Amino acid sequence: MFRILIADDEGIMLESIKNTIQSNFGSDCEIVCVKTGRAVIEQAESFRPDIAFVDIQMPGLNGIQAIKEVRKFHSSIVFIIMTAFDKFSYAQEAVNLGVMEFIMKPVNRKKILETCVKAMHQVEEARKKLSDDLKIREKLEIVIPMIESGLIYKIIQEDSDPSKSGYAEMLDIQSAYGFMIILEFGDSIEDGTLTNAIGVGVRVSKYYSMIREIVKDYFDCVAGPVMGNRMVLFVPLEREKTGYEERVEIITRTRNMIHKLEHSADMKCRGGIGLVKPLGQVRDSYMEAIKSLRESDSHVIHIADIPAIADYDGEYPLDLENRYLEQGTKGDREGALSCANDFFDWMLLHDGNVRSNIEVKVLELIMRLERRAFRGGSLRYGFRYRENYMAELKESSDEEHLRRWFLNKTKEICQAITTFRERESENVVSRVKAYIDENYAKDISLDEVSRMVDISPYYFSKLFKQEVGENFIEYVTEARISHAKRLLEDSRYSIKEVCVMSGYSDPNYFSRIFKKYEGMTPSEYRER
Repeated sequence: MFRILIADDEGIMLESIKNTIQSNFGSDCEIVCVKTGRAVIEQAESFRPDIAFVDIQMPGLNGIQAIKEVRKFHSSIVFIIMTAFDKFSYAQEAVNLGVMEFIMKPVNRKKILETCVKAMHQVEEARKKLSDDLKIREKLEIVIPMIESGLIYKIIQEDSDPSKSGYAEMLDIQSAYGFMIILEFGDSIEDGTLTNAIGVGVRVSKYYSMIREIVKDYFDCVAGPVMGNRMVLFVPLEREKTGYEERVEIITRTRNMIHKLEHSADMKCRGGIGLVKPLGQVRDSYMEAIKSLRESDSHVIHIADIPAIADYDGEYPLDLENRYLEQGTKGDREGALSCANDFFDWMLLHDGNVRSNIEVKVLELIMRLERRAFRGGSLRYGFRYRENYMAELKESSDEEHLRRWFLNKTKEICQAITTFRERESENVVSRVKAYIDENYAKDISLDEVSRMVDISPYYFSKLFKQEVGENFIEYVTEARISHAKRLLEDSRYSIKEVCVMSGYSDPNYFSRIFKKYEGMTPSEYRER
């Protein structure tokens, strides 16, 4: 079926062209006739013709003007212009508008049919191209996720260079750098851990297409397959590193994306983000994203906001060894000691007759944990700090003495990590509190102080509340009210001056806040 619009202010001409087309193409054509340029524009929107015969000279808008307007919102109509005037300027403008044919009046039956057939062929070619494009797109919708999954698998494999795998070229990734985001799903979040990982993994697979669409709305990224209750994203980037503001923007986008995912799929989600790496080394970013999830219970955590930890390079029992290192790195003394005891029991069971194996493994684990603490800044390193380790191990009279040495060293490292983190958190918060005390009269924002200490606002906000016991805004308000009380005791300053000197520009707002915290207005406080 072809939809054909005929526009001419002469009724005889309209009927002639309409009858000619209908007598030859019959029910293959649906025809609408109009007599003005304005009607051409209206029918282009409502009737949406495939072919349009348009006379130049019509009341109001002429044919050229009407075609120009239609081209703004409908580019595929095949236009044929009809005119009784042989004007070169018209022909030139018609060419610029993509008009297929320029017919001089009077037109005969043969010319109308030849032009109509030519236009129909052009419409059919356009339809075929659109159909072919849709088929290709449908195939790509199947193939592209497979190629993207292939790239993600290459990235997370050890001893694999994704830049040489061919996947990046197939996906037309021109960027030399990128970073990884890991999304982790669960039914709920309890103590920073997502529950029902296995059951939720099945639901994530069910919603996979929807999840892909959502993540690609927020990031121009490569989306991996569902792996357990996780989904891995690779975000290509032109730059070798991100600055503070860009890092915060990435975290913000990830938070917004996770909120959309949680709302759309009815499940909880967390996100870990790694640093920007060269494409050949982007697995390091993947490992950092995993560490981000392990080391924090936040909804979204960037590796730059937590201490860096060394990679694991171990042997069986992998899970137990990983837990020991993870708990120890967190400074969780009880958790690390429990894992150390279990691991020692495993060694006795498997190598109880070869003490040297146990000694080597115990020494390895302690040095690995020390290395993590050192890289996180929790321990200092000296070449001779471990000079007694071998002697102490050899002097252990039996396996239980060896176990106690292992547990005591683990306890010492955990204590050092805990002390360091408390000191670091206190240092960050102390700097901010001092800054607030000195600048309370200025416009102080969470973004400003977060930038000052080089921590994202989300992570800083959480850290501040953990250390101080109240959120950042509450602390700033209390600091301002405290200074305002001292100023109100000095009669040299008016209430309005005290308001400005305490960091408030609106006296009415200042009065409401003061009353909320002190139970009386600034004037009443001054009188008392």
